[in-house]
Amino acid sequence: MEVGAADFQRALPRLRGRVRRAAFLAIDMEFTGLHSTFPQNNQPSLFDSPAERYLKARQSVQRFTVTQLGLAIFSNENSNKYVVHSYNFFLFPSTLGVTDVEFTLSASSIQFLSHYGFDYNKFLKDGIPYMNEVQEKILSQHLLEGSWKVSSALDRDVLKKAIDEVTSWIGAAEEEETMILQDLSDSQMFEVQLVLRQALPNVWTQPLGDKVMVKKVSPQHRQLLENSPDDCCQKELILLSARGFTNLFQTLVKAKKPLVGHNMLMDLMHLHDKFYKPLPESYEEFKRNIHNLFPVLIDTKTVTKSIWKKCQFPPVSNLLEVYAALCSSSEVSSFATVQIYRNFCGEDAPCQHPPLLVVHVQGWPGLNERQIYQEFKALCRFDVRWLSKNQFILLSNKFKHVRLVLRDYKHHPHLRISVYRHWRHSPRVNCLLQVSSIVALWSLLAFVLGGAPCCSF
Repeated sequence: MEVGAADFQRALPRLRGRVRRAAFLAIDMEFTGLHSTFPQNNQPSLFDSPAERYLKARQSVQRFTVTQLGLAIFSNENSNKYVVHSYNFFLFPSTLGVTDVEFTLSASSIQFLSHYGFDYNKFLKDGIPYMNEVQEKILSQHLLEGSWKVSSALDRDVLKKAIDEVTSWIGAAEEEETMILQDLSDSQMFEVQLVLRQALPNVWTQPLGDKVMVKKVSPQHRQLLENSPDDCCQKELILLSARGFTNLFQTLVKAKKPLVGHNMLMDLMHLHDKFYKPLPESYEEFKRNIHNLFPVLIDTKTVTKSIWKKCQFPPVSNLLEVYAALCSSSEVSSFATVQIYRNFCGEDAPCQHPPLLVVHVQGWPGLNERQIYQEFKALCRFDVRWLSKNQFILLSNKFKHVRLVLRDYKHHPHLRISVYRHWRHSPRVNCLLQVSSIVALWSLLAFVLGGAPCCSF
């Protein structure tokens, strides 16, 4: 079921109830881009530590935004059957009285989404607003001080038109006389009312469906209406509207249900940044925050990698390949016996990569990391790092790539490839061995010279 801004507020109570009753939840998100190329060398590498990978991803998350969030709510019907309700939420950053949000579009990501039928009109015109705690605090302060500002250029044009209509009308209007403003979006209805009330002390506003009624009133009557509990422009109601999808996010956090995703680091980082707080610089702080928000995380990519050997599960990581494998009855039975819950508390597990390879270049001067990468790119994917003069390290996440390169480059005229051995290839170890050899040689020479018999006459 697709949900946009026009349907969200009406659907929110039902969504909250289903989340509270759920056995577990699953999410997937689409973005305007994945990996930013700014600044240079920001692309993730297999050589990166978890903290380095986080810092690179953080820069990307800050530049891109969420276009769509898929949520599947699984509920127990009986001991061995689940009922699932699936929703696709179109999202768009809130423009209601906050600093205008800027985000970047990646051409490849936009092309990917277009290929699979993503509706950009729904994203732009009917995206559910959202904000994080910092943005909400700024908005709340503006509401408290009465310093309301409109950030959207489109909204400013709509407001100017509405104010011109009201000021032209009010001079000749009688007290208690009304007029109607039309063609306003949900956020514009709030903004029009707040700006008119702030600018004109003798008007009152009230929403009528998708329209706004403007009434000319006396200052005394206006004061009574402002203190009414039925006023639609109360601070709490404005914040509720501006928070939008963040209201459901807060329900997910309070429910503390197991959260399932596939390769979900970027999803978790966007959840933190867009709906909770801006991402911290510290990787450890990010992990603590995520663990507090969602104590039980299950990443299906991690699960499949963890059971390759234990359950004879095929070495696949793409979600479509995982699904195809699970359609086999033998794979389903073995997979079902394993229950692995991942969270963000404690130390990271060490990365388990295939062995490093060393490329020794002979008779091919001036070769750099980029050229080495291009050399192997057509055959398979390796990340490359310079090791020493005429030597480079290759790192892959697939064992078959290591075997393939060792086989196909066995007789290459310029590139000699071998498995990396720390004691043999590490520049530090080599330097230490050279220093040790020199010291040993001088020691031996000193012993021989110092121990020679003296001649006496």
